[in-house]
Amino acid sequence: MAISFSHRSSDIEIMDDLSYHDEVIFQTLRELDFINQWLGGNAVTLHALKKVLSQCPQGKSLTVADLGCGSGEMLRLIKKYASSVNRELHLTGIDANEHIVHYAADHSRDYSNLNFEAINIFSDEFARKQFDIVMATLFLHHFSDKELQSLFSSLKKQTRVAIIVNDIHRHPLAYYSIKWLTQLFSKSSMVKFDAPLSVLRAFTRKELLTILEKSGIKKFELKWKWAFRWQLIIYCQSN
Repeated sequence: MAISFSHRSSDIEIMDDLSYHDEVIFQTLRELDFINQWLGGNAVTLHALKKVLSQCPQGKSLTVADLGCGSGEMLRLIKKYASSVNRELHLTGIDANEHIVHYAADHSRDYSNLNFEAINIFSDEFARKQFDIVMATLFLHHFSDKELQSLFSSLKKQTRVAIIVNDIHRHPLAYYSIKWLTQLFSKSSMVKFDAPLSVLRAFTRKELLTILEKSGIKKFELKWKWAFRWQLIIYCQSN
């Protein structure tokens, strides 16, 4: 069947099944960490966070949430950076899969001011939470446009400083590259299935701009980054 890049796919990724646990999900998390590091994906989020932090008073303690935190690798990298520049950040990883949360917490035991919570981001429990900065790395493509509009509308009320998004640009080269690489090197059937599908579920610039407009988001920066990533910074104080 021919692959269409004209619109976002609504097919479901294996990782969206919250019942997956143990080695099936853990192998996937390890490989996703490697892919993010190798393709420079972590750098896109870190670059955006550094820019946001540069606009905050040095001595101010900030709360940072990472939605869809996965293994917790991004938060561990941020903790190392914050320690190197003497910034006090209280970091919270949020994921709906309790098995992933337990994995992340277990691999982050040596880090202070870093905790993990198993929460659905569309729940009332999450809607009551407040943060200074919210991040989402390779996470938002899991949701429909309407779900994202609802999420952004809520997040701009819950977030005091900025929302940082790092997600995929839907493009044929991105699709066939990751499909080829995972078929050759991945040991995870989940990664082999989900990685190419993630590209098909991802965004064009026009689609992201439409979602932001319908969410009432006015002050933001949207930039293309290698490799086929969108870096979005939403400034909440003026939205």
